[in-house]
Amino acid sequence: MAAREQPAASPGAAATASRPLLEVVGLRAGHGRRQVVFDVDLEVAEGEVVAVFGHNGAGKTTTLNSIFGMVKPMGGEIRFADADIAGSAAAPNVRRGLTLIPAEHFVFADLTVLDNLRLGAQLERSGDVVRRRMEQVHEVFPILDERADQLAGTMSGGQQRMLSIGIALMSGPRLLLLDEPSLGLSPSLVQQMMETIGRLAREEGLSVLLVEQNVVQTLPVVDRAYFMRSGRIILEESSEQLRKRSTFWDLF
Repeated sequence: MAAREQPAASPGAAATASRPLLEVVGLRAGHGRRQVVFDVDLEVAEGEVVAVFGHNGAGKTTTLNSIFGMVKPMGGEIRFADADIAGSAAAPNVRRGLTLIPAEHFVFADLTVLDNLRLGAQLERSGDVVRRRMEQVHEVFPILDERADQLAGTMSGGQQRMLSIGIALMSGPRLLLLDEPSLGLSPSLVQQMMETIGRLAREEGLSVLLVEQNVVQTLPVVDRAYFMRSGRIILEESSEQLRKRSTFWDLF
């Protein structure tokens, strides 16, 4: 296992000086008896965008699902907003302020755009809060207001990705977990998606943890990044350090 390099000062350095919003220590996870994540440490501060890069099968999605509560960890600690959530189910984690956008099947294709957004707020009882969140989503993605009555499954891939983020925002999250947000999108749509993620972090204080293979197009919006190989974190660097690299192939 390669030695972990310590990050230099970065756009998120001030945020990480305080206790992180999410703190994962020694996470071990897998499927059945097969362990695929080994002693993973990572953290995300308030308003920080953090990426986990790695090839297919590196353990990125299992790590994300363990944090969210879709996969029960085999061991380790997961703390969110000072609460121990290791082994907690997804539903209570949503109430705490976590939300996950999976890599595939991230919208309800047979429902309208509006109904998809309403489902995102199904745990919120206040109608006023739901209306405010809907207004915020429409401000970020005006097309979702324009296409309110359109079936989600008839939208383009990029529009569905926008809708998926809109659904997530309707839950009022503090931490957004994103699994391969660039999957299946053109480079121009990936750039638009990443710019939106960066804007939500800067302007709304949203914390973001995303897993990706696309380093080049993700890098402009991240504060820090971890590289994962064979279920282990092999490197942590700031965005500034990563931009100085001429290649990333040796990290995959």
